[in-house]
Amino acid sequence: MISIIVPIYNAEAYLAACIESVLAQTEKGWQLLLVDDGSTDGSRRIAQAYAAKDDRITVLPEAHAGQSAARNKGMEKAEGEYIAFLDADDALESDWCAKHLAAIEGVDYVQSGYKRVQPSAVSSPKCPKHRWQFTSPCMRLYRRKAIEGLQFAEGLIYEDVLFSADLWLSQASCRIIPYAGYLYTLNPTSTTSQSHPQARQNLFHALRTKVRKASLWGKIIICYTLTRLHIHFLIQ
Repeated sequence: MISIIVPIYNAEAYLAACIESVLAQTEKGWQLLLVDDGSTDGSRRIAQAYAAKDDRITVLPEAHAGQSAARNKGMEKAEGEYIAFLDADDALESDWCAKHLAAIEGVDYVQSGYKRVQPSAVSSPKCPKHRWQFTSPCMRLYRRKAIEGLQFAEGLIYEDVLFSADLWLSQASCRIIPYAGYLYTLNPTSTTSQSHPQARQNLFHALRTKVRKASLWGKIIICYTLTRLHIHFLIQ
């Protein structure tokens, strides 16, 4: 079974489509954990309405503590052999679970790609060329045992980068598949669409701290990530 973890905060405009994309999966062996991070809109009501209709869906109501805390709570409650992360304003193509399950034999996680979704268009597929290209925890299917010791840093923005860095430093084995079934919505109100100069500095400091403690190979991976992030923030 796959435990799909969705952190939710004021996502009522997108949440139904997100949940419907999981219900439409050709692979039916999944558990959907909807972690409501203290939403003040109708998100919790939407989540509870779906949970009342399908016992594979569980709503975990929490006080507002941020996306990291919500994801950590989801990992704590996950029952599946495999784990996937899905953001509440995104969606999955119907064969996402099946494609990843078919590829995970013999490795700790599978990495795939995505398409950007806008109101008027869907971008061409973007697939990773190597495992260190995408820092999002989404677009991956993990063996739960492979990430049991990992957590998202709470109280930080860009915490997904640190989670991915810890995953790479753990030397978890990976298989990349040429598939882009994760539908990433360009949401102008999302946290990552805003400018957070201090959060960026905190992120760079945390990564530099990891560099000092890492092996030679780990230093190369983290320095590569730091370089790519500097370029990314410069051209934003």
